[in-house]
Amino acid sequence: MYPAVLIVDDEISIIESLEGILSDDGFEVMHAFNGYEALKKIETHSPDIVLLDIWMPGMDGIETLKEIKKTSPHLPVVIITGHGTIESAVDATKSGAYDFLEKPLSIDKVMITINNALNFRKLEEENIYLRKKSIEKNSITGTSPAVQKLYGEVMNAAPTDASILITGENGTGKEMVARTIQQLSLRPEQPFIVINCAAIPEDTLDSELFGHEKGAFKEARSKNQGKFELASGGTLFLDEVGDMNIKTQAKILRTLESKTFQRIGGGRTLHMDVRLLSSSNKNLEQEIKTGNFRQDLYFRLNVIPIHVPPLRDRKEDIPILVDTFFDKLSKQSSQKKKTMSDTALQLLTDYDWPGNVRELKNLVERLSIMVEHDFIDIADMPQPYNPVCMPIRK
Repeated sequence: MYPAVLIVDDEISIIESLEGILSDDGFEVMHAFNGYEALKKIETHSPDIVLLDIWMPGMDGIETLKEIKKTSPHLPVVIITGHGTIESAVDATKSGAYDFLEKPLSIDKVMITINNALNFRKLEEENIYLRKKSIEKNSITGTSPAVQKLYGEVMNAAPTDASILITGENGTGKEMVARTIQQLSLRPEQPFIVINCAAIPEDTLDSELFGHEKGAFKEARSKNQGKFELASGGTLFLDEVGDMNIKTQAKILRTLESKTFQRIGGGRTLHMDVRLLSSSNKNLEQEIKTGNFRQDLYFRLNVIPIHVPPLRDRKEDIPILVDTFFDKLSKQSSQKKKTMSDTALQLLTDYDWPGNVRELKNLVERLSIMVEHDFIDIADMPQPYNPVCMPIRK
């Protein structure tokens, strides 16, 4: 199917000229003589691109552009302008026009601009699709009251730029919640940088966060950008922030207060434009009492608190999670999707899940690999999930 072009101009000679050129190049061409007619054509024929004259009787090009963007924000619009109206055309691009063409029209310029606009729209559609898939991949799965409450909190918090502290036991999916927040935030296309504060040695954590200049210390053989710098314009996720040492906590606090930082060994001040998300499986209020965590940093990080419930508090979600994991594994391996009997699912529902969703996911992956048949029953369940092998922990 060839791309459809809508030409909007009150000059019949311009329309006839463009129609002939574009039709010869394989485009499907339609036209409108004013803005009102153009809006109807867009609604009924869904063109892929609009060539829009800026000066027309009644609704002019700028007004028409604004109306188009209200109903079809991703439809590329190229403004056609005469001499002396370049300033208006530039203003039109600020209002959402892809580009502008100046009369008398250059055929080569027309074709290049149309093809560039169509390629740009294709990239936009691909980005929208990939973002949707990313949201689906990191979506919070379940219908239990606990998960619906969590989802509501995420939806309310995500579109803000406030710092969020995500708490919950190991394996509950705190990073998944952070990624969902980022995808629903005001910065979905920007970097999402993760640093696991529990996995990095104390003596290198500062360098990982703030970067360093060449020669700043013995091992610094080249300049290195830190996570704050790499996340500029996007989101930085401090995973297990409760394991961060007091010295680094102080540096993080100064950075949040001043919105600036310096690389280790550097003298240049860098500005911070980062949305900060943090997580912890520890009780940070208790850590404050024992002197292991700074209270002032806690208040900075905990502007919006979100708690991820353990799996034992949302057991009605277990059948949905099992089905979701089997579905993903089937698509990854191109094999038939496995299913589980009601009795086997009941075993899983009766179990207390100390490892939470991560433990359930690991079990499903294990069953998918180790069990050859497609229907998994109680006999296939390993310990400690099968009470025949080991009593269920309560």
